[in-house]
Order: sequence, then structure tokens, then C-alpha cells
Amino acid sequence: MKNFLSLFGASFFALSCFAQNDAIPTAQDAYIEESIDLAQELDSIERSFNFEYGTVDLGNGTATLEVPTGFKYLGPAQSDFVMTEIWGNPTESTLGMLFQVDTSPLDDSLVYAVDISYSEEGFIDDEDAADLNYEELLAEMQKDTQEGNQYRKQEGYPTIQLLGWASDPFYDPETKKIHWAKELRFEGYEESTLNYTIRILGRKGYVNMNAIGGMEALPDVQRDINKIIGSVEFNEGNTYADFDSSIDEVAAYGIGGLIAGKILAKAGFFALILKFWKIIAMGAVATLAVFQKKIFGGE
Repeated sequence: MKNFLSLFGASFFALSCFAQNDAIPTAQDAYIEESIDLAQELDSIERSFNFEYGTVDLGNGTATLEVPTGFKYLGPAQSDFVMTEIWGNPTESTLGMLFQVDTSPLDDSLVYAVDISYSEEGFIDDEDAADLNYEELLAEMQKDTQEGNQYRKQEGYPTIQLLGWASDPFYDPETKKIHWAKELRFEGYEESTLNYTIRILGRKGYVNMNAIGGMEALPDVQRDINKIIGSVEFNEGNTYADFDSSIDEVAAYGIGGLIAGKILAKAGFFALILKFWKIIAMGAVATLAVFQKKIFGGE
């Protein structure tokens, strides 16, 4: 973000000097003023973020997050603002987000971010985990994704291709944690999107940690995955072991259904990583570059 604003500052200084000497037309003056206002607004938003470290309560005592080394946490309200107002995604219930300490939601160097949420869909029986064929499951998911593209078009979202596993599903029956990654491609984009999912099973549902970035983020996520997985635990009374069959509901699916899911129906969320910093940062810089070319290049 600092580099982005510095680029704006240097460019605006040069343009201001040019304006003083060569009387840039009013429309160009207005453009500079608007661009300065944009840079100031982005800087104001940047300074408003209240990142947290250490121990964080999730879901009013449902679970606890120990912010992993090298990361910082942004609370639910500001994370919702980032997701909907800045990145332009549909409203989703979030418990907050994790960012690497040297990046921010407005940073054009942001590689990936982790959204945290909780889904209370009942206790998920894991008896099917040992017998799952992940290649067969992938084929079913690809078929479902293709069938869902008609719905996505009707809702105004781009269609999706599920290209394959970016990382095969892995379930740990001891910790009741599972993670997998999909490679997606959205209509209108040449590059693929990484969707790396972590699910932590509990008594009444699961915590979802969704790491999203371009495929180039995969090595970074794989490097950090163990500490991300280990950062969240259900509190006493909400753990998988606390399940009581006499009073607790059981989900209508097992581990296979959990992996397959129907989240792909909401394409906007997965599309965010493809556009958020490019529109806010790179797009603004590119627009400024075109403007400079028109002035200094004589177009």
C-alpha cells in the first residue's frame, strides 16, 4: 500500500509542476484532484483497520483463535466491510479474516487471505472418511459445477470450471480437521483461482477457514497450512467429542458431502481474489499511467 501511495504521490507532484508551468486544462486538473482524493481515501481506510494478535474469541465462545505467527486478525465488522464494500462480494457471515503481517486488504502485494466462518449444520459423522475415493468425488463435483453454471448465469455471476485438486483432501481423524484445495477458473479470466479450504469439526457444525488467492499462492498456503490449521480449536462443550446423540442433531452428509459442498453456487466470493487488488490498486495506477501518457505523450 505504501508503494502504491508513493507512486501516486510522485506522479501527482510531477503533474502539479507541469500544471504550474504549462496550464493543464481544467478537466485534467479535476482528474488530478479526484485521483488525490482517491489516494487519500484509500489511505484513510488503511489506517482505520484494527488488526489484532494473540487470543481471539470466535462466535461468542464457540471456538478460540490463536493468531498464528506471521499473521494478524481483522474482526468481523471490518472483515465484512472488506468483503462487501471493498472487494464487491455478496454479503456473507464472517468471524473475521487472517492476513500476513506485512500485507493488508488494500495492498497490491497481497498473495492470499483467510476468511473464517462458522456453519451450524449438525454433527458430521466421519465414518465415510476412510472409504472415500477422491478422484471419483472430484468427477462428481465437476459435473455438479457444470450443472450449476446455468444458475450462476441467471444470477449474473460468471461460470466456473473446476479444473481439479490443487491439493488432495486430507482428513485427520484424531484432530477432526480436514483440508483440501481446488483449482478454479472463472469465465472471462485466463488465470486460475486457488480455493484452499480447512474445516474443523465440532459438536454442532464446523469452523470454515477459506484461503483464497491465485494459483501462485499455493506454495505460500502450503507453507503456512499447519499453523493455520492449528490456530483454531472448539471450546469445551462445543468439541467433536462433546456430541450427545440424545439431544444433538446429525448433519445429512458425511465427510464426502462436506468436501463436495454447494458453496460453488456463490461465485462472487471465489472471484474476489482475481479482482480486488487489481481493481483498487493496479487499475488505478494503470489509469493514471494512461493519463500521464496523454499529457506527456501528446495524445
